[in-house]
Amino acid sequence: ATLEAVNEAQVVSKTSGVLLELMVEEGDQVRAGQLLARLDPDRKGLALAQAQSQLQKLQSEYARSEELFARQLVSADQHERLRAELDIQRSALDIARLELSYTRITAPIDGVIAVREVKQGNLIQPNQSLFRIVDDSTLEAVLNVPERELATMRVGLPVSMQVDAVPGQRFEGQVARVSPVVDAGSGTFRVTTQFSSQDRLRPGMFGRVGVVHDQRVDVLSVPRASLIEGDGMTSVFAVRDGTAVRTPVELGYINGTFAEIRGGIEEGAGRAGEPLRHGHAPPPRFTRSRKAAPRR
Repeated sequence: ATLEAVNEAQVVSKTSGVLLELMVEEGDQVRAGQLLARLDPDRKGLALAQAQSQLQKLQSEYARSEELFARQLVSADQHERLRAELDIQRSALDIARLELSYTRITAPIDGVIAVREVKQGNLIQPNQSLFRIVDDSTLEAVLNVPERELATMRVGLPVSMQVDAVPGQRFEGQVARVSPVVDAGSGTFRVTTQFSSQDRLRPGMFGRVGVVHDQRVDVLSVPRASLIEGDGMTSVFAVRDGTAVRTPVELGYINGTFAEIRGGIEEGAGRAGEPLRHGHAPPPRFTRSRKAAPRR
């Protein structure tokens, strides 16, 4: 699966103007509300000043109208019309303030600047994309699991992942969500796993995820390399009366190193050092593992 960020935001401009200043660059960590860029505020500032002046004028006219209305020197209709104009102008002033605030581009979420899409001096239009911010503290990988495993998957199961970009290291996580719906076309369902980035994982990395949904303790196990496939069965070589004999076995859980033996052979049947015939090399000794054998 490919790692994806849980939270991500595309920062767009809400107004137009020339980009005067860039405060951040790609790779910078930012906090929600932090100033990222600043547009030319002159035009929006003048519009705000004009709206304030118009509001002050209407407030003075309304104050005089109230005095005249109390003395019944103006009509009620004229007085109410002036009050409505005053309310409209207050709203116009709020809009002018809001437009001026839009010249300050701020971060909507905590994260890292993944992409900067503009340059200083560009003419910015409304709804133009400026930055992409990615919160890389928690990452997700979505698995498409065969429907036969639906009963084994549940939220909270431990998972581990290895990524090609960080060889030799295993990252631990858990199952965050399990889709209750099976896709009819592929016969799979979605299992979302979640990992902490640990400052090493990055969105877009490709990883291989193992889900441990059951464990067996104190089981008879053999090295996986000693298994022999063929004739529609799985076998191992076991020492019987000093001779290496190919013996069919019943397998249980298998991981990358060991295979569980549920039948066909007993503990110690492959003890090294016993005399063998036919020139066979001594097979590995089959022992009972005291560690949990996870099923993946």
